[in-house]
Amino acid sequence: MLKIDLHVHTCYSADAATTPKEVVAYSKKRGLDGIAITDHDTLRGALRLTNQEELIVISGIEITTLDGHVLALNVCEEVPPKMTLSETIGWVQRLGGIAIAAHPKTIYGGIGQQIISPLGFDAIEVINSSAFPFFFSTYQSRKVAVGLGLPQIAGSDAHFPFEIGLAYTIVDADSEVDEIVHAIKRGATIPCGKPMPWKLRLERECSKLKRNINRYSAECP
Repeated sequence: MLKIDLHVHTCYSADAATTPKEVVAYSKKRGLDGIAITDHDTLRGALRLTNQEELIVISGIEITTLDGHVLALNVCEEVPPKMTLSETIGWVQRLGGIAIAAHPKTIYGGIGQQIISPLGFDAIEVINSSAFPFFFSTYQSRKVAVGLGLPQIAGSDAHFPFEIGLAYTIVDADSEVDEIVHAIKRGATIPCGKPMPWKLRLERECSKLKRNINRYSAECP
């Protein structure tokens, strides 16, 4: 059994500030076996981390579509943003990856009513620590996953180091990335996690403000 946070951003996302070194350090501190790097519309962060040996790293992207956000896991090429859901899902799967509906029932970035259609998703993110409102989002996302008969996963949606590991997925697989992805597809997963505490939400907003004031660039060390 592996404990993996399947939704983590690095400073290669414009709204995040976690360096690759911090990703590894905080993931180990949280007792994670691995993480999926899912920066917004770029693989740069994932590619920076896939060669390190201290942590299992799944290369991924959080893709901005015309109808919400999609997590693409186990892809080695970037997927164009601003396509429809069906176009995005097809593109991800042609690259050999899996397409997951990211926080489908949140106010911002959610997929909304389209999620109830058989679009071809491989799994649903039912727990997202950053989701607001958290309990409504979790309940509705679980309901959708059960209704569609799709596997359920969880991720922190961390944008800063202290958020990593607030949510994670228990995956019944060995440490090979391909095996982890296959286990997710067949539903050998247990989503776990909790909402981001209000104190951490406040710290996140303060960190964003400080980052903007200091004009902290998206370039990672």
